[in-house]
Amino acid sequence: MVFSACGSLHSNADRSAERRPQASDSVTGKSQLAVSAFRATTLAAVRQPYTTVRTGLAVFWHRPKEIVSGNLPVRLDLTPPPVEVPGSEEFEMLLDRQGMPNRESGRLTWLVDGREFFPELDRRLAAAKERVDLQFFIYDNDDVAVQYADRLKAKAETVPVRVLFDDLGSSFAHTAAPETPGPRGFVPPADMAVYLKNDSRIQVRRSLNPWLVCDHTKLLVFDRRTAIMGGMNMGREYYSEWHDVMVKVEGPIVGRLQGEFSRAWRKAGPWGDLAMFQRPRFFRKPEPVDGGVPLRLLRTDAAAGQEQILKSTLLGIRAAKKRIWIENPYFAHDDIAIEVEAAARRGVDVRVILPARGDSTIMDAGNLGTARGLIEAGAKVYRYPRMTHMKVIICDGWAQVGSANLDILSMRINREMNLAFSDPATVRDLERKVFLPDFRASKLVRHEETTSPVAPIAEAVADQL
Repeated sequence: MVFSACGSLHSNADRSAERRPQASDSVTGKSQLAVSAFRATTLAAVRQPYTTVRTGLAVFWHRPKEIVSGNLPVRLDLTPPPVEVPGSEEFEMLLDRQGMPNRESGRLTWLVDGREFFPELDRRLAAAKERVDLQFFIYDNDDVAVQYADRLKAKAETVPVRVLFDDLGSSFAHTAAPETPGPRGFVPPADMAVYLKNDSRIQVRRSLNPWLVCDHTKLLVFDRRTAIMGGMNMGREYYSEWHDVMVKVEGPIVGRLQGEFSRAWRKAGPWGDLAMFQRPRFFRKPEPVDGGVPLRLLRTDAAAGQEQILKSTLLGIRAAKKRIWIENPYFAHDDIAIEVEAAARRGVDVRVILPARGDSTIMDAGNLGTARGLIEAGAKVYRYPRMTHMKVIICDGWAQVGSANLDILSMRINREMNLAFSDPATVRDLERKVFLPDFRASKLVRHEETTSPVAPIAEAVADQL
């Protein structure tokens, strides 16, 4: 249940018996999970002792703290809300003073759903001439993932290809079949790392999981010039079943994204934490591009003590004067929910889109509890007709997109990556491509629909997932 908020891992697993050709069989799946658990404990402790200690301290501090703080009858906050309006240069300067990373220029192109992301991935793979670096939380073992593994093998014959994926996240996903059946007779590989490396030049590494903590990042970098990041993993759910978004990034900030991949790659190698003492390779920043805007890279990383996504999100919500629009599959972080409710009470246009049916029964029930509080505060909550896996938010004229869910894992513990921006034209593009179509496609949730005897319990459990 630790991974319920991270992908297709819970309710889809209940359907796996019907779709056995698209998921590992029970014996294979359990054996792979056992091996992953060994790597997450013993191997992680040996290779990454510093990360293991820092992550353990974060887990054992933030999980009980969330239980206590989320259930206090009275909350006292004597800090006045920021006067800087999100989207203004003054708000960006506030983020600077709060120690957020500096902005760098880049151009964003929105890729909504698999129908836009995967063709762009095909184009980037075909055009790459120097290097392909791919990081996923989940590299699944279904037919779509295998098809792309074969394409990467072919590409690796001409340019270096590196693939990094989260160990436990992928192992859990291999036991859960997608909703749509694959080709008749398809047999999923038992170990995708082995499949990717077999008869190929691909370099493959797994992100280890001390204390069962994930690297939830999705980041693809091509020739150190173009990057794609967001919420999508590699598998059939993202290809054709779920509603999600990635964003193509071009311009100087791609140099920083390349550096983030390089750091994760080195840490996942045999030297583990010791590799962080190596002098990082110098990556020449890509040249500025037409249409570039200031972008701020935000991270969550318990081992590095980074909570940039949470801190900036809370600042944006507390400072919002006109609107807060959110689309996220898992809304279970008490501090964020309370601040959004407070914004609705002070007259801010609060609209939240949640999935009608997600991939976790507990998270669905937890969302229901959150929705009840939001509606009582005056917010509008919508149900998207299928699973929406998007992680996007707009506060007035400031926006974020990336991999982070609105739960304790993404805000405090997992490794996550978001991009934030205030450029008016880019914010309008996000409205046009994501929010306005999704508001039209979604159904408004009525207060009486949130009544459930298990919702408060589920919301408390969901706080920990």
